[in-house]
Amino acid sequence: MNKTEQFLEALEPILNHVDEGVLIAEQTDNVLYYNSRFRELVSLPDNSKLNSLHELKSFNIKKLILRAAIDAGEVDAASRPTGSFVEFEHILELENSSRPLHVRSGLISLPSSSSLVRVVMVKDRTEHKQLAAVLSHGSDSGLITNDTQMLEIIARLEQIAPSQAFVLLQGESGTGKTQLARYLHQQSTRSKKPYVEVNCAAIPHSLIESELFGHVKGAFTGAHQRREGRFQSASGGTLFLDEISEIPLELQAKLLRAVQDQCFEMVGSDKTIKVDVRVITATNQNLRDQVDSGQFRADLFYRLAVIPINIPPLRERPGDISLLIKQFVKQLVERGYPDKLNWHNEALSMMLDYSWPGNVRELRNAVEHGMICANDNEITISSLPQDISSKRNAPLSAGHSISQYENNQQREKIITALQQAKGNRANAAEKLGINRTTLWRRMQKFGIDDISSD
Repeated sequence: MNKTEQFLEALEPILNHVDEGVLIAEQTDNVLYYNSRFRELVSLPDNSKLNSLHELKSFNIKKLILRAAIDAGEVDAASRPTGSFVEFEHILELENSSRPLHVRSGLISLPSSSSLVRVVMVKDRTEHKQLAAVLSHGSDSGLITNDTQMLEIIARLEQIAPSQAFVLLQGESGTGKTQLARYLHQQSTRSKKPYVEVNCAAIPHSLIESELFGHVKGAFTGAHQRREGRFQSASGGTLFLDEISEIPLELQAKLLRAVQDQCFEMVGSDKTIKVDVRVITATNQNLRDQVDSGQFRADLFYRLAVIPINIPPLRERPGDISLLIKQFVKQLVERGYPDKLNWHNEALSMMLDYSWPGNVRELRNAVEHGMICANDNEITISSLPQDISSKRNAPLSAGHSISQYENNQQREKIITALQQAKGNRANAAEKLGINRTTLWRRMQKFGIDDISSD
């Protein structure tokens, strides 16, 4: 064992207990050392060994460091790197999710060696992104969240916003697709330009073509003057087409040309109009199924779904329910509704247990209903909408009872582990035999807050 190996071995007991992932490599890219936290953060299989930086296929460290050095003003970083420390943010793509990371790297000398080595320090930014999302989107109810899935979606939107790629938002009605589309536009380079929304389901089929592409005077009965369509109104900015599945099949070819070639003809005209529009679409239907059944053109689907994003329903992010209730109460009080209303425990429990088929939109309505129908400054079960209050005595199926029992058992195990670890998530995760990210997800799923170490 050489002096460098002896030095790193001496450091290992310390580096394996720090919160950051640490990797040390030779300038030839041969890996000398990495701690267990680095393995966890970049999702290296437990039975694998990392010998070279080139083996990190999903995390091209050298390319990211070079880009960060150039951004920091090292114009010759590719040919004559200084080795100075650089910092950057990176979203690591995993098999079924993504993980925001903060990376710091540079060249250092070890006491045991005359040559420089590269040290890479990686920190998980998931919790930071969560806090930032809650704070920065406080005024926009559709983006109030502390759910890991939703935070990953917001991070993805921030990543793709500067591009011109078309985005398809898919999810049940009321999940917040419109708010996410607005946020995507606000974060884009087109934010100063027009943002135009069209609900395709709210327009009669006979008028959709004129609504989207405009018409000239005399194009049809009632066309008394020339009228621009939504594509022209949104030129330079963003066009949001909600409920895109409602576009008639016979109009989809013209829509494809407008989206793909950024040109079209107004109804009743043969003059081609050029536009510059980024298109965001949304649907509560499964467009792939509609493609298979012949109701939606495959070429249009693939053109619109350059980046498809699936929005989870509220029942899959129960940790958001109490957060959204507080936000809606605050908004309604600002509109003049009674302040300082108390929620009866049973009423609040019913709100938390309800499946919310109407998602965030239904939750907002239920909160308003409860505030209007409060009794003696208290929101009780009888104050809630009938769809929710009628579930009070509804018997649970055997399958649901078992599922609920298992969830309760898992929740108690997590709470016990956190208490035993005095609130230290790393120690609690170790006791449970899971990694810290999995523990965080389960805490969000079951609405478990951090436990104080006091």
